[in-house]
Amino acid sequence: MNKKDSAIKAYKNLEFLKSPDARTLRILSEYLEPLSRLNKSKVNNTVFFVGSSMADPDEKDAPLTKYYWEAEELAYNLTKWAIKLKPKGKNFVICTGGGSGIMEAANRGASRADGKSIGMNISLPMQQFLNPYVSPELSFIFHYFFMRKFWLIYKAKAFVAFPGGYGTLDEVFEILTLIQTNKINKDHVVILLYGEDYWRKIINFEAILKHKCISPEDLKLFSFCSDPKEALSFLKEKLIKFL
Repeated sequence: MNKKDSAIKAYKNLEFLKSPDARTLRILSEYLEPLSRLNKSKVNNTVFFVGSSMADPDEKDAPLTKYYWEAEELAYNLTKWAIKLKPKGKNFVICTGGGSGIMEAANRGASRADGKSIGMNISLPMQQFLNPYVSPELSFIFHYFFMRKFWLIYKAKAFVAFPGGYGTLDEVFEILTLIQTNKINKDHVVILLYGEDYWRKIINFEAILKHKCISPEDLKLFSFCSDPKEALSFLKEKLIKFL
């Protein structure tokens, strides 16, 4: 048998690895490869920022612009605080979906504070580019939405939701559902909805309660803040307990 006719090792067979038969291996890779890199970078836990990808820092007087800069400020001050804690490994690392808008703002704030930050991007038919403020060694891109969601939430000790659209609402309701059903212990993660006026207009939580679709205790799963300094103080008080 000459070299040209020799068999291909299974783990080098790209045709197989891209096939439906190897889907389980691809899913497993999207669990193991991020795990390996996060461990290598000694990331113990994260603060997960979500919000609209449409927020443009250069668009004057747009309703989302102020939220961009407030997310940047909050991430900056939170990162400065976390760096000074100097525990073993990295705690309260800013983590985003890696895209534009509020995601970019949070990564940008962490970068301005000389901290590492995580970007977990997703491959889409309309390509979403990774923003330039994500730390290169903590840049990820996923094929499977559910594996991306797992890693966005798995190490999070706080979830900070700025105003956003369908994707943001999806993340908010998913994490609230996981806590409500005790898949995540409510004492293990802090939920902060930033921009109380926005959230109360978009979601009528009291109406959901009035229709008996949730219990009164479910309204205690999250808090509101509308100012970067207020949010920083709130998060510091809650997060320090996790060290």
